[in-house]
Amino acid sequence: MGLYDLTLHAVIRRNAQCYQSRTAWLEENENQALSFEQYKQEVDRMAAGIASAGVRKGDRIGVIGKNCLPYYVLYGAAAALGAILVPVNWRLSATEMVYILNDSEARVVFADNDDPETVTAVRAGLADQVAFYNLQPTAGPWAELPETDVPGSGLPQEDVSSEDGLVIIYTAAVSGHPRGALLSHGNLLSANIQMMHLLGLTADDVHLNPLPLFHIAGLGMAFCAFHAGVKTVNMPKFDAARAARLIAAHKVTLLFAFAPMMQTLLAHVEQSGDDIRSLRAVLGIDTPEVIARYQDLTGGNFFSMFGQTETSLVATLSRYNDRPGSAGRPIPLVDIQLMDDEDRPVPVGQPGEIAIRGPMVFQGYWRLASENAHTFRNGWHHTGDLGRFDNDGYLWYVARKAEKELIKPGGENVYPAEVETVILAHPAVDAVVVFGVPDPKWTEGIKAVCRLLPGHNLTSEELIAFVGARIARYKKPQYVAFVSELPLAFDGTVDRAKVKQLHGGHQGDRS
Repeated sequence: MGLYDLTLHAVIRRNAQCYQSRTAWLEENENQALSFEQYKQEVDRMAAGIASAGVRKGDRIGVIGKNCLPYYVLYGAAAALGAILVPVNWRLSATEMVYILNDSEARVVFADNDDPETVTAVRAGLADQVAFYNLQPTAGPWAELPETDVPGSGLPQEDVSSEDGLVIIYTAAVSGHPRGALLSHGNLLSANIQMMHLLGLTADDVHLNPLPLFHIAGLGMAFCAFHAGVKTVNMPKFDAARAARLIAAHKVTLLFAFAPMMQTLLAHVEQSGDDIRSLRAVLGIDTPEVIARYQDLTGGNFFSMFGQTETSLVATLSRYNDRPGSAGRPIPLVDIQLMDDEDRPVPVGQPGEIAIRGPMVFQGYWRLASENAHTFRNGWHHTGDLGRFDNDGYLWYVARKAEKELIKPGGENVYPAEVETVILAHPAVDAVVVFGVPDPKWTEGIKAVCRLLPGHNLTSEELIAFVGARIARYKKPQYVAFVSELPLAFDGTVDRAKVKQLHGGHQGDRS
């Protein structure tokens, strides 16, 4: 590590010294708690075991599982060795998981025992030399990590820098396959410091983490809280009743939530009477009605934001009440320009593509040189999102650019092209357009408008089941329409805008 470098493991060492016996991590059932000092010890012990398994700096470590203490320790162990963690969305199909692990060339994989059939299928799709280890000790059919004490001389002294990779998070598939966004130590630590400042975090705060550690929001918030000396209360999976009890019991002050999490939490609290007034700060995306209910009940602040995996979580952030409806103002260490199609800045009030510079911008998509050249053209990270600035510097989100059309059901990213590819594999389907529509539960739902081949019949339920059996179930359409014709553009291709205009209104009952 150089004179001007800072890594996650350096922060782990620093916090073990500064916060010592204070609790860093607590499981929701309260049977596992680790202080900052103990966390460092566990990180170093796991790092020594991984090193003894042959993992070295730059090697990729896959992980499939729900949030748990060993998962959290694994991030620190990878950081200590200069290895790169590849967290895999456990909701994906085995085929999708195999693609990610093969694309990243993971050397070892840690897996929990929640879905052994899927993990067995994944293992069968990988090279024989990829070793599988139990994520939870003695809880699974895979190998146990070697029990290795930290040598007296300490861990292997890898030369890890701020710019070295720490994690590859695979984002939604733009053109058939997901892309691995590589984030460095410096990316995440710079994001931490800005969030700590903007949220006023101190070691007296308590963070509830119900978001998965394979997601930038779950990962980013967990280590932002850690960096600030904050206790994190972990949830393997969000449940409104359990979340309300944990907030009340531990006086939780901080939460990141995607719709419909807050809506279900507030509905439960209104019936149960659980006291969640300690919850002073909630970040995320939600409706004005839900935000108002939360703020009225607790007196806390909802923070609106814009960001993505590629910006290490957030690029703009402000209290909702500062400018209701906006995505907030640019955070301190970011430069944002709104560009036209020729990469020229647009005037205030006019929409343009959100382009970003700053220390949180990712290192690029894993081994996709041409996509990186396009994304980083002219020295800016082009997000593919359109926004406009008002006269006070607040960003207003407009839409996704047409070529990077994105649907976000409940905070997940789904690209229509990926769903369309699967639907077109059905022998009855001749053409399809997939797009996002308003949804009362998930804010945005997935709709498929299909033209069938002559002489074929298909029901909505059959098509939805077909998609759900091939890709992650959250990517399957909730709404399906069958049409005899799809409108065409002047060049003979399907006019997507016209299809959305005709079929994007009230959806009726969800399938």
